[in-house]
Amino acid sequence: MKKAISILFIVLFAVGLVGCSKYASHYNAIAFVHSNEKDSAFMEFYRFDGTMVFTLRGGSPCTLHYTAKLETGSATVYYDCGQGKTTLLTIGAGDALENTVTLPSGGTVYVIVETGGQCENGAFHFDLP
Repeated sequence: MKKAISILFIVLFAVGLVGCSKYASHYNAIAFVHSNEKDSAFMEFYRFDGTMVFTLRGGSPCTLHYTAKLETGSATVYYDCGQGKTTLLTIGAGDALENTVTLPSGGTVYVIVETGGQCENGAFHFDLP
């Protein structure tokens, strides 16, 4: 009986570690700093290649303010607030962008940063004011 309870506990613990997000981050990075809070997130890096996913929570109506800059490479940023993955911005080498967009709905908002290969000296900031 003790063995069965131990096995059940281990299985439940393993399932808890898996997570249940709709999207997953996977990347290679050097000098990478990032943070994700309830209504804001950022990432800054020297080199980055891959996908970074942030989960934000906002009310309704919901506006997303962002800034993005990139020295080399290219990246596309998407958001998903329940209606599928939608392009927010595309940024290339030497670009710097800032904008505010109104999202179709509030609640959980996934912000997905995907690079098209290795990028250098970049910064992305997202806020739900």
